[in-house]
Amino acid sequence: MGLPNINIVFKTKASSVVKRGERGVVALIIKDTLNFEKSYITITDVKDIPSELSKKNKEQIELAFLGGVKAPKKVIVYILPTEAVDYKEAQNYLENIKWDYLAIPDISKEDCSNIVTWIKTLRDKKDKKVKAVLPHTAADYEGIINFSTDDIKVKEKVYNSSEYCGRIAGALAGTPLTMSATYLPLPEVYEVPHLTKEEFDKNIDEGQLILINDGEKIKIGRAINSLVTITQEKGADFKKILIVDKNDMWHDDVKRTVEDNYLGKYSNSYDNKILLITAIQAYNDELALERLLDDSSINYNKVFVDVYAQKAFLRSIGFDVSEMREQEIKEANTKDKVFIATNLKWTDAMEDFNINVSI
Repeated sequence: MGLPNINIVFKTKASSVVKRGERGVVALIIKDTLNFEKSYITITDVKDIPSELSKKNKEQIELAFLGGVKAPKKVIVYILPTEAVDYKEAQNYLENIKWDYLAIPDISKEDCSNIVTWIKTLRDKKDKKVKAVLPHTAADYEGIINFSTDDIKVKEKVYNSSEYCGRIAGALAGTPLTMSATYLPLPEVYEVPHLTKEEFDKNIDEGQLILINDGEKIKIGRAINSLVTITQEKGADFKKILIVDKNDMWHDDVKRTVEDNYLGKYSNSYDNKILLITAIQAYNDELALERLLDDSSINYNKVFVDVYAQKAFLRSIGFDVSEMREQEIKEANTKDKVFIATNLKWTDAMEDFNINVSI
C-alpha cells in the first residue's frame, strides 16, 4: 500500500511553506583578489563571513543578511578573480545548486543583459525557477527585479542601485509568503531621492522597484518585478513578486516531491495517475489552509487529468480520438507520459485601500 504516503509528504511540504518562505537563499557573485581553496562559500550567519575578504565584499554580504522579516536562510557567495571578464564560471556553478535570488554588486549594463538572458534560459528552458535583482534593467520579465533607486544614504555612505541589489535580494528572500515586500522598511537607510506621486506611479508602471521616503522612514515601494507586457499566459498577477514567488514555490515543491517519490517507481496506469492527482490535491488543500491559496471558490485549486494535452498526445501517436468519450481519453494508455493540470488561485497581500468616511 505504498503510494498514498506521498499525500503525507505533500502535506508536510505545504505545512512548512510559511517557515520556508521566510528564509530563502541569496546568491552573490563578487570579485576579490584572494585565492580561496574553493571559489564558493556558503554562509549562514554574518559571523561566518571570511575576514580575508575585502571590506567592500564583506559589507555586501552583511547587507544581504539584513533580510526582510527575517534574514535569508543562507547566502551563497561565489568569488571570482578581479580580472575575470565575465560571470560564466559562477553561472555554471549556480546552475546546479538551490537558490532563490541573485545579486551581483557593481555589474555593468552589458553584463546585466547577459544575466537576463541566462535567467530566462534557466526559468523557461531548464525549469529552474530563480530570480535576479539587477540595477536599471528593464527586462520586461517576471524573473528579473529592476531595482532603480540611486543615491541611497546609509550612515556616512552613499550607495548606487548596483551596490544595493544584494540588500534588496536579501529583503525579498527574507519576506514570508504570507505577505508582500511592498512598504517593507529598510531601517538602515535615512535618505533616498524624493519623488512626486506622478513620478512614483510612472516608475511602477515601467516595472521598477524603487525605494520611497514616506516622511518618517525609507521603504520599498510596490514589490514588483520588471514585467510590463501582459499576455493571456502571463496576466497582471505575474508583475507581483509575491505571486511569482508562490508560483515558483509550488513548482519546486511538486517537481521535487514527484521526482523523489513517484518518478519511475510506479506503472503509468490511470489508477496511479489518480493517486498522484489526489496527493497533489492534498498539497493544494494544505496551502489553502495556510491562506496562501484562495479557497473562496470551489472552481479553483483543483488537480485533474489534462484532457486536452492527453488528447493531443494520443492523436500524435496515431489514435483516432474523434469518437472517444472524455473518460476514455482520461483512461487511455499514454506510455510514459503523464498529463496533469491545476488551476491555482493565489491570495495576494493587502496593498490598495479605499476607505470611505462619513461624518
